[in-house]
Amino acid sequence: MKYRKLGRTGLTVSEIGMGCEGMVGKSSEVIREYVDAMEAGGVNCIDLYAPNPEFRTGLGLALEGRRDKFILQAHLCTIWKDGQYKRTRELSEVKEGFADQLERLQTDHVEIGMIHYVDSLSDWETVKGGDVMKYALELKSSGVIGAVGMSSHNPEAARAAVDSGLVDVLMFSVNPCYDLQPGNEDIELLWAPESYAGNLVNMDPARQALYEACQRRGVGITVMKAFGGGDLLNEKLSPAGKALTLYQCLHYALTRPAVASVMLGARTVEELKVSIAYEEAPEEEKDYAEAFASLPKISWQGHCMYCGHCAPCPKGIDVASVTKFLNLAVAQGEVPETVREHYGALAETASACVACGACEKRCPFGVPVTENMKKAVEIFGK
Repeated sequence: MKYRKLGRTGLTVSEIGMGCEGMVGKSSEVIREYVDAMEAGGVNCIDLYAPNPEFRTGLGLALEGRRDKFILQAHLCTIWKDGQYKRTRELSEVKEGFADQLERLQTDHVEIGMIHYVDSLSDWETVKGGDVMKYALELKSSGVIGAVGMSSHNPEAARAAVDSGLVDVLMFSVNPCYDLQPGNEDIELLWAPESYAGNLVNMDPARQALYEACQRRGVGITVMKAFGGGDLLNEKLSPAGKALTLYQCLHYALTRPAVASVMLGARTVEELKVSIAYEEAPEEEKDYAEAFASLPKISWQGHCMYCGHCAPCPKGIDVASVTKFLNLAVAQGEVPETVREHYGALAETASACVACGACEKRCPFGVPVTENMKKAVEIFGK
């Protein structure tokens, strides 16, 4: 298993994480099997959005004696009421639900306290200036949560939260189809057939800017819906008009700026083990570039996907990384110090480029690499 720093939190998380939906409705014995497989495979991050009390109790039992091996991303504002899930902003309900969660998990703290499901700018404003954010910050100050997070499907609401400086972790829906869609308060449109009518070209600028803002500001991203609820893996359901593989979707999410971990919704323990095997899979099984370039309804022409097909450079330049740092600087309008430091730490920078054009011949998306290298020299210097 490979591990990544989760933004500025100080936490180190596994690239493959575990969402809770696959465990909901399962017996305590099966939940323990999931946790056993996670521990054996090196998965150390678990997202806990589901408020189902039986699931939380079962997970608490499974974590007994090994709680310190896992990073829990628990959600505030998601409660169980009248036998069903409810999202709430009522502070009394939030406090009661969180206290019950800690008790059932048999712990006195969680590493990430995620403000649940903020999908509109108006809701973000309510959260930001209200009791929920004050409560989250109090929990962080007292050490009950280690970092404040927020989950969202809307790049506009998410960007406002990231720019506020109040949020350390963003849980966001990242996949190659959702990334084409502009921000909207109606999440149903993310997979509605009418949203994919005709040909779609390149990533929504607001989503690209969101990922880059997270990278600049040290906000780590944990990914939900990397497979679009499974639709991307099914040719008949895929909005792209063609099925992608599990590993292609995982690799796409993990190559976006600021992404640290992908939360799986594995419905069985075997599905979890297959996803963990991503780390040992050959590169050709992870490669999404040629598949993306041939999708009948989507085009990324001219847009760097950080896929690495431009390699190897005869001068040893990591072209994908240089391009990522260039995009971060251009989006900011200046060179943030952290970006400059990362750029300077590269074994070879853009100044080593001899404009041979070998990378451009290999790029499936027609990216003007040589021109980008010149821009990088202009912005970063040697």
